[in-house]
Amino acid sequence: MLIQSISGIRGIYPTDLNGEVIARYVRAFHRFLPEGTVAVGRDSRPSGNNLLSVITDTLITVGRGVMDCGICPTPTIQFVVDDTDSVGGIVVTASHNPEEWNGLKFIVSDGCFLNKEQFDKFLLLYEKNVELTDLEMGSYSRFDQAIRRHLKRILSLHFLNVQEIKSRQFKVAVDTVNGAASEALPLLMERLGCKVVKINCDFSGKFARGPEPLPENLHMLTNAVKENGCDVGFATDPDGDRLAVMDEVGNPLGEEYTLVIALDDFLRSADSPQTVVTNLSTTKAVDNIVEKYQGVVKRSAVGEINVVELMKQENVRIGGEGNGGVILRDVHLGRDSLVAAAIVLNWMAKSTEPLSVIFTDLPQYNMLKEKVSIEGIDLEKVVHHLESIFQGVTVDKSDGAKFMWENHWIHLRKSNTEPIVRIYAEGPDRTSILKLVNSVKDMITQKLE
Repeated sequence: MLIQSISGIRGIYPTDLNGEVIARYVRAFHRFLPEGTVAVGRDSRPSGNNLLSVITDTLITVGRGVMDCGICPTPTIQFVVDDTDSVGGIVVTASHNPEEWNGLKFIVSDGCFLNKEQFDKFLLLYEKNVELTDLEMGSYSRFDQAIRRHLKRILSLHFLNVQEIKSRQFKVAVDTVNGAASEALPLLMERLGCKVVKINCDFSGKFARGPEPLPENLHMLTNAVKENGCDVGFATDPDGDRLAVMDEVGNPLGEEYTLVIALDDFLRSADSPQTVVTNLSTTKAVDNIVEKYQGVVKRSAVGEINVVELMKQENVRIGGEGNGGVILRDVHLGRDSLVAAAIVLNWMAKSTEPLSVIFTDLPQYNMLKEKVSIEGIDLEKVVHHLESIFQGVTVDKSDGAKFMWENHWIHLRKSNTEPIVRIYAEGPDRTSILKLVNSVKDMITQKLE
């Protein structure tokens, strides 16, 4: 099955995603873009080399200049497109999907992914599948400085106290799941004066753990942190846009808190109160931190491009999602594990206490994430029923339905790709949140008439 969504194209290689399919998407993207060079790159999946070759050959055949960045994080390609005169970019990655999957992500000239309007226009070109003939051949060049230029921009951030971080000589364990950040994240740590313990950083694309940097997938990182006496552990997903953080005793802090830590550090150094953008399913701790610095939180629909589009509209410098995704406009408008890791170290360097201690100063919430089959169920009727039960509660229907009380909330979102509803809920008390989630799941599975 080929999954086609605003997040890009994904499928199992080579049954769903093969050379013919790839070439057709690339020709459509060529017609979508203005004249100019296209930057390309990939994560480390074994199939990536074949797919990147098809992309490169197709672009050259239609007369494009190709700038090949090789294996590097998705955010690095985004940065390169924005930082050079490239008119667009294509990344070969299936993000957090298993290694037999692969896919394409498409980037426009400002380094951002296609928004809904752009994606719909692109798909129309794909469906038309116009044959392109009598074209002059394009050109190919390698761009080996992609990672180093990306790191240089991060290290030049005005609020990042590089010398203070270096003086601490942090010992950092890094687990990049043998993915795209296998070179970039350890190199950034070294540039920040850290002693680096590398696990799963060999570029093989053979995922030694679950590809998402979730607590249940980070046992090897826990062992590495404990055995080597590390101050912090960092884990990424295969394409390197999301970061999970682990404290010095081997406890994962949870993906939600990567953004919370980044906001606490960034907003502390800001000259004035800031507006922050996140999505509807991200922790309420974001609101607490932003309120602490007299700022404002604006929430978008779930999805990186939705956060980015609102950041553009509101001219916002920082935002992100509760999946380990930190977006800093000063570098580029996209989730970036490298930016996140640098900011976490900056935050840690401001205290002499260990990470486990300073983490407790942040607002603490418990979040549950579940999904339920809704095959044969009218979800609108379920939501209407919930509204009748949760009377007087604030409801946001801009992306599914989110019910909000003073200290807890629950969010229901229908999947775009499968017959399920995703349920996110959060509050200070795990027991009461579990009870709330189970009661809503029961209502859904009762198949209300």
